[in-house]
Amino acid sequence: MSKHPLQFLEVPRRDPHKESAETRIRHYREIYGSYDSADAASQAGRCLDCGNPYCEWKCPVHNFIPEWLKLIEEGRLLEAAELSHQTNSLPEICGRVCPQDRLCEGACTLNDGLGAVSIGSIERYISDEAFRQGWRPDMSGVAYSGKRVAVVGAGPAGLAAADVLARSGIGAVVYDAQSEIGGLLTFGIPPFKLEKTIVRKRRAILEGMGVRFVLNTRIGEDLPFAELLAEFDAVFLGMGAYTPVTGDLPGASLPGVYEALPYLMDSVHRELGTRPDDLPRVDVAGRHVVVLGGGDTGMDCNRTALRQGAASVSCVYRRDEQNMPGSRREVANSREEGVKFLFNVQPTEIVGDDRVRGVRVIETRLGEADESGRRRPEPVPDTGRVVRADAVIIAFGFRPSPAAWFADFGIELEPGGLVRAAGSGLYPFQTGNPKVFAGGDMVRGSDLVVTAVFEGREAARSIAAWLGV
Repeated sequence: MSKHPLQFLEVPRRDPHKESAETRIRHYREIYGSYDSADAASQAGRCLDCGNPYCEWKCPVHNFIPEWLKLIEEGRLLEAAELSHQTNSLPEICGRVCPQDRLCEGACTLNDGLGAVSIGSIERYISDEAFRQGWRPDMSGVAYSGKRVAVVGAGPAGLAAADVLARSGIGAVVYDAQSEIGGLLTFGIPPFKLEKTIVRKRRAILEGMGVRFVLNTRIGEDLPFAELLAEFDAVFLGMGAYTPVTGDLPGASLPGVYEALPYLMDSVHRELGTRPDDLPRVDVAGRHVVVLGGGDTGMDCNRTALRQGAASVSCVYRRDEQNMPGSRREVANSREEGVKFLFNVQPTEIVGDDRVRGVRVIETRLGEADESGRRRPEPVPDTGRVVRADAVIIAFGFRPSPAAWFADFGIELEPGGLVRAAGSGLYPFQTGNPKVFAGGDMVRGSDLVVTAVFEGREAARSIAAWLGV
């Protein structure tokens, strides 16, 4: 098929259909439609096939984006699916939850005025349609090495590690404390961003590759870690980061103040009909909700509160909109659905008596850059006020949650609680215990799904090298 050299001019970017805000806030299903084959081919054909593909370099897993766009333009779907899986173990999930506007699409040459190629939607189309047509990973050339690796944690890092281990001929057994795989993919991200049938499909695919899952099992409690070390040739830790950052705000213990993760988990469990007895039920119907935090978790809380029937939802963020850490798409979705954003506003106290009544805030201006390169928010004197609230959700992010037994097995920590997994030049992601590797949020800190996927894959390659496979 010959490519029209000016297709990027003649064919405008066209995203899949998105439900109206008025309709979508009444349910928890995904809000985006899908391309058909003709639309996918037409949109893929907008790619300029840059000599230096900035999209590929900006992608944390370095997907072969121009190559699989070309395959889709030519109608070679199954080849595109195979190529997509060479770099990404969860493309159908990353196509849904990645902030493409800050990554591949943000780096697209066409993003400067013409509209970036809709890479995320095409990535999702590739996997969804290939699965529908029966595509499965080709394992016919994989020879079993006899080596076995335990994977602790069935989140993105653990699933990615299991995928690469299986493709390397290494038996992978994945342990997780939850009743389903996915970690926060299943129990943290709301269904309107990622329907859980998608995660279950990935489980079926991995099981078809020979991966085994042992769920409802907490390592160190239900099963001693020493037994894994004795039974397996190596262990990968991908246990995430679940300790909330609270900001030490006065009044945070008042009734009506909630942490983001339990709030989101309660909502997801109710949708799935799997709510544990020890998970507090939170419902903000009819209440004036203030969400503290401008990341993707904050946007998830915003949009969940609206679907629960909150009377109003306001989101407080201490920097401006340009400096928000979350996806601009999710900010736009929140705004469309009715969220009011309070930018350059920093919370200083949660106020109330027998329960929360509001959030005391102060206006900020951006000063000099901090060590991360972002400009520091500085309080503006005499600008304090109280924002009305009878429910507050704290979504400042997460810190690592190191297990107490790590030290017993030579698994060392950085000062902030992250697992030290620098390894050597030969074996990246190896911990102080040479038999134990680690990756994802528990090593890097709370980050994107796609970075966890990358680290899980790289750690699995390192394990295979260490085992001589």
